[in-house]
Amino acid sequence: MNELDLIVLDLAGTTVEDRGQVADAFTTALAASGVSVTPGQLQGVRGSSKRQAVLELVPDGSDRAQRAEAVYHSFVERLAKRYRTEGVRAMPGAEHVFHWFRHKGVRVTLNTGFDRCITELLLEALGWTNHLVDAVVCGDDVKCGRPAPDLIFRAMELTGITNPQRVASVGDTTLDLQAGYNAGVRWNIGVLSGAHDRALLEQAPHSHLLADITQLPSLWPAV
Repeated sequence: MNELDLIVLDLAGTTVEDRGQVADAFTTALAASGVSVTPGQLQGVRGSSKRQAVLELVPDGSDRAQRAEAVYHSFVERLAKRYRTEGVRAMPGAEHVFHWFRHKGVRVTLNTGFDRCITELLLEALGWTNHLVDAVVCGDDVKCGRPAPDLIFRAMELTGITNPQRVASVGDTTLDLQAGYNAGVRWNIGVLSGAHDRALLEQAPHSHLLADITQLPSLWPAV
């Protein structure tokens, strides 16, 4: 493990089960404002900053920014309600993976396109608020969301890591993998437990594709 200092893990679809709540809240919020979204458009924004994704999908017009902001707040409210009523479940083995890496001296951070409000709701529901990981970076903590590398760079900054060649990034979407590539991480890992299937992930830059995060420790076998 002497070559790995930090692992950056996505939330929904990677460390937290995505049972369709995000996509449903997103599309219904847009539909309520008269904006329809094709499956291809939805796939294209999976893993991105939700605020930026809404702005890109709302049609041009003099009130575009105001409409996008209203849709975004509607999305947040709808998703928060679904999480409160339906509950939130961690991916099987997620906490074990966190503990395994931290026991090996590797810093563990979470990053997400959600804003801090939704993220805190998730973490509280999961019981992940008591120093389970070293840092959590949200979409509203950085200037640019994925595929920009800002979320990963912020995780590095918060944990004191300066060399991306000592960092692993893990996510379930092509935008996660593009962000990892743009950050220059040594281990750019896709997991098949979330939004995008193998055929899509294979088209993005990556070092490994795994079934889920429980396979991560196998990449750094104990010595």
